Amino acid sequence: MDNKLTFLGQRKQNKLNILPENPERPVEDKPLGRFPSWLHRKLPRGGDLFKTGSLLEKSRLSTVCEEAKCPNLFECWSKKTATFLIMGKECTRACGFCDIDFSKTPKSLEADEPDRIVESVKALSLKHVVITMVARDDLSDQGASHIVKVVEALRKDAPECTIELLTSDFNGDMAALETTLNAGPDIFNHNIETVRRLSPRVRHRATYERTLLVLSHAKKAAARLGKQIFIKSGIMVGLGEDDHEVLETLKDLKEAEVDIVTIGQYLQASQKKLLVKRFVTPEQFKEYESTGLKMGIPYIFSGPFVRSSYNAESVMKAVKDNTRKGNEGR
Repeated sequence: MDNKLTFLGQRKQNKLNILPENPERPVEDKPLGRFPSWLHRKLPRGGDLFKTGSLLEKSRLSTVCEEAKCPNLFECWSKKTATFLIMGKECTRACGFCDIDFSKTPKSLEADEPDRIVESVKALSLKHVVITMVARDDLSDQGASHIVKVVEALRKDAPECTIELLTSDFNGDMAALETTLNAGPDIFNHNIETVRRLSPRVRHRATYERTLLVLSHAKKAAARLGKQIFIKSGIMVGLGEDDHEVLETLKDLKEAEVDIVTIGQYLQASQKKLLVKRFVTPEQFKEYESTGLKMGIPYIFSGPFVRSSYNAESVMKAVKDNTRKGNEGR
């Protein structure tokens, strides 16, 4: 365990846990204390954890697993999978929940990044790749053209791999959104993150209504472009919302015609981030899932450790298998 933590410490040695000034961030919050039993689990064993990290280091690629301090990192890297973070490690937004570094002037895009991603995808033998991004509000197209280059490189040199994109809201630029969709990802993901009431406090610049607009527009635009793209979004719980508000958010996502929803427990990434207000029980996560399915949302993945890209290959497989069965039944 010490070696694993040391290894990650070396990968993260330049990480700054500093949140830019945000007057909406609460200062009166108090930590809840010890994690409940269901949030304790054993670290996986095996050498693939180190192999994955070494490969990413050699390829000079960033992952949201590290930059956002995902609690599933050990498990996913031990399975030789990771979520690639493109367009740098500095985000132009400073959300209260996210530990990715903030910068008003991020570094320039790297032209060879798409090729390096393809090389890593091949080396890891990935069947499903998740590409996420830092918000790049400093770019005229919000980074859409760079996303397209990544997708095109994967389609050309790793055609057997399905592709999932987890993007920003493109600052409301629907032309940038459609440029991204026209590249033809298998899944387009944009997270709503939290309930309507808490969105101004939890997120920076992004809004609840604009996220719903992006998701709804993505669904319609994909159909108009003749692309079969599944629309996905995710919610964190434990930020101060109540169960009724979670269900209201599920209703909003259903109205936006979202196909896949993930619901997971928010965990504080550093002392500078929003504090956890409650630990949701596994039973309540199951209730969210059951209620959402009854609402008509086709796929819901709900649990304490669920994240947007956690077990994304299994999610893609479930969607594809169900689609195949539906086609066979026609």
